[in-house]
Amino acid sequence: MARTEYYDDPDAPEPNSLVVAASAVVTDEQGRILLQRRRDNDLWALPGGGMEMADSLPGAAVREVKEETGLDVEITGLVGTYTDPRHVIAYSDGEVRRQFNVCFTARVTGGELTISDESTELRFVDPGELESLPMHHTQRLRLRHFLQHRGAPHLG
Repeated sequence: MARTEYYDDPDAPEPNSLVVAASAVVTDEQGRILLQRRRDNDLWALPGGGMEMADSLPGAAVREVKEETGLDVEITGLVGTYTDPRHVIAYSDGEVRRQFNVCFTARVTGGELTISDESTELRFVDPGELESLPMHHTQRLRLRHFLQHRGAPHLG
């Protein structure tokens, strides 16, 4: 299913759903950040996705990281909340969502890095490489907030 992201675009379609989602900035021992190249839009992104009825919000992040990367993680902190109504995501099946995303920090506790059907590539990226990767600016915002080592999470 294809995905198109809009930001502050007057031509964006009207949302027909609101989805609670979780994402995670997973780092390795060298401080590199785990990213996936999404199959649905060919952009690099943090692992994450929609919360399910049986999930807690941190649990959704843990589950999504496992499903999308094969890695087991534990949540270590909070980057922030991201609820900008100007960000709209349209899917080829007709869903047009507004997303409420909570972005956590996490560390690897086990598992094996494995590409899922949602991505074409996975890798740990040095922070200095982030600007050269094709990525939606809402993902860059989360990464920028993480790299700023803020004393408090972003609330937006």
